[in-house]
Amino acid sequence: MDLTVLATIGLAVWGVFLVLGMPIAFASALVGFVGLFALKGWGAAGDAVAFLSYRITADYNLTVIPLFIIMGYFAHFAGLTGDLFNTMRKWIGHLPGGLAIATIFGCAGFAACSGSSAAAAAVMGKATIPEMRKVGYDPKLATGVVAASGTMASLIPPSNMTVIYGIITQQSIGVLLVAGFIPGLFEAVSYSLITFFIARFRPKLAPVVPAASWRERVNSLKGVWGVLAIMVVVLGGLYLGIFTPTEAAGVAAFGTFVIALALRKVTWANLKESLYSTAKTTAMIFAVLVGVLILLRFLALTGLLDSITRTVLLLPVHRMVILFGIIIVYLILGMFVTALGMMMITIPIFYPVIIQLGFDPIWFGIIVIKMVEIALITPPVGMNVFVVKSVAPEVPMWDIFKGTFPYLSMDVMNVTAMIIFPQIILWVPSTMMR
Repeated sequence: MDLTVLATIGLAVWGVFLVLGMPIAFASALVGFVGLFALKGWGAAGDAVAFLSYRITADYNLTVIPLFIIMGYFAHFAGLTGDLFNTMRKWIGHLPGGLAIATIFGCAGFAACSGSSAAAAAVMGKATIPEMRKVGYDPKLATGVVAASGTMASLIPPSNMTVIYGIITQQSIGVLLVAGFIPGLFEAVSYSLITFFIARFRPKLAPVVPAASWRERVNSLKGVWGVLAIMVVVLGGLYLGIFTPTEAAGVAAFGTFVIALALRKVTWANLKESLYSTAKTTAMIFAVLVGVLILLRFLALTGLLDSITRTVLLLPVHRMVILFGIIIVYLILGMFVTALGMMMITIPIFYPVIIQLGFDPIWFGIIVIKMVEIALITPPVGMNVFVVKSVAPEVPMWDIFKGTFPYLSMDVMNVTAMIIFPQIILWVPSTMMR
């Protein structure tokens, strides 16, 4: 059988498995293994699977993922993210859309303590949606802002997606993490602006709450020191070259645990839950990595990946047209494929094209992460929307999706701005000590 035909059949079967609801890790591993068996036989297929499974799970750089995940759980149990929301509520809650804006910055603070978008949406949703609903916020706005703001954990360091991109492309994880800071801040500000204008011109959607006294505002500042300390350790250490990403993750995770101990928030129950949930999430991520790598090995052996690269590079169009096409592919895939799986499948195909076209790999990495964020709130497979639905089951799923639409429009504008002005991403990394 022709190798291209075999690869096409494999991808078609893989797509069918995904549509039928099979987890992407198992669908990818099964199709990849059967494809390798068809190409090389049983022994070679088994050896390839064993080698790839060991190679990915034994990579020292991947240690940062469980460390950043458990740091997020420690920060949650210590109440650091809730304190940040309460502080922002005291300072800006009386503004139009103030509680929703406080939620946005609360999610940004959680993102600085954990690289999990789903965790950010779940934790902040439980804390903020009841507060917004209590004062009369429209359910679409209350749930939509949480689902959208939770995606910032994919961009603001520490970010698991950024780590995975760095490992796949062999780019500096530290530089990538630092590169996500300004775009993440840019995103939080743009989300806040659109929320302010929605509430300003449609006040029934977000009733104004009474202003806190200046004494309450000043006293609330003591609740933000923990999050700020973590941010300084992670970003400052990476920026100045004091820590490697793995060392920064270890120091931050230990520091967050110490803060939780100092606040007397550590119990045997939440410690056990932190360890169990970290292991479960890490295993899920590793399973996807292994499964997709097996599929990619099969596709590489058929020559399909090289063929796609050569075909795209020979197109008689400007490189920006090709970039626009790649972004459209991400928008379409985001409707049907999970964020992690989408990135794992596409990077080996698109990255060689991007490098040949002369684009900066760090810049492209942040653009990819932004597209991953969009996928997290794009119907019908927006993972963050499903997470928020579990937190607010009384709100219809489609209402949550509709609540994210204003933030999706801001995401499109943000991606456009970062393409036109790449220094939004590259300025801070260009000043780093390397």
